[in-house]
Amino acid sequence: MKTSVTFDSAGLKLAGELYTPTDGEVGPRPAVVVGHPASGVKEQAAGLYAQRLADAGFVALAFDAAYQGESEGSPRGLEDPAHRIEDLKAAVSFLTTREEVDADRIGALGICASGGYVIPAAATDHRIKAVATVSAADIGRQFREGADGTQDHAVIQGMLDAAATARTAEARGEGMSSFQIFPDTAEQARAAGGQHGFEGFEYYCTGRAQHPRSAKTFTWNSIDRIVSFDPFRFISLIAPRPLLMVVGTEAVTKHMTTEAFADAHQPKQIEWIDGASHVDLYDKDEYVTPAVEKITELFRTALALRSA
Repeated sequence: MKTSVTFDSAGLKLAGELYTPTDGEVGPRPAVVVGHPASGVKEQAAGLYAQRLADAGFVALAFDAAYQGESEGSPRGLEDPAHRIEDLKAAVSFLTTREEVDADRIGALGICASGGYVIPAAATDHRIKAVATVSAADIGRQFREGADGTQDHAVIQGMLDAAATARTAEARGEGMSSFQIFPDTAEQARAAGGQHGFEGFEYYCTGRAQHPRSAKTFTWNSIDRIVSFDPFRFISLIAPRPLLMVVGTEAVTKHMTTEAFADAHQPKQIEWIDGASHVDLYDKDEYVTPAVEKITELFRTALALRSA
């Protein structure tokens, strides 16, 4: 069952969807907060994983980050890592108030950029008892170096110049300007970002998974916030709580997961999904199903969910 909910995050009202099992069991259950990719909304990958977790017996919460989707926040399209971390903690706080949730059995799952955001959120919030990531991305590194680490250094320097100009214009009362996240066509996406760029375009901008509220632009003042962000720096603080990182063998971003995993402390697991790219794990059933099975196994053990 899916219920629309709202909750506060640093003074902004966030919109969420609470997924609850329909197996007829009563009493408080373990719960999982699910964070969406940077430009995504709760109706896309986060909602898919939340529904699968509810089917497995968990209460699951997917929500729109502040400044995006149906959640409050202006300017629209601001991608602020610090606020995204606060959003995840606020989601945990919300779950602790729900009668169907056992407040001592809450986990967190992050997809793509939220796979980065969920690490510092969990590292500093001991209410999160277990952590899983899918296609985890270091968004700061991705903007600095590109998804594959080969981006010319001049690219991010130019973007920081533009961000500085935009902040000055805002101070003069001209408002905050934005930049387009995705190219106009699949051909342009492939030319600019290779297969990874094309897959992102296909997911967000075609009938595959496009949604009218998913972000198609980011504000320029997102850039300096993102570029200095280092999501995996304190990954070791998650221990002794368990960590699972799910990644596709064909993901261009897989080096981000493997390097972060190396710095994590036990107990930790890495699960390779054979043949899957970064974006494949958002929605393709042949890859999502084994990912969910592994994630469910982690949370069932860590959050003491009885097996069906």
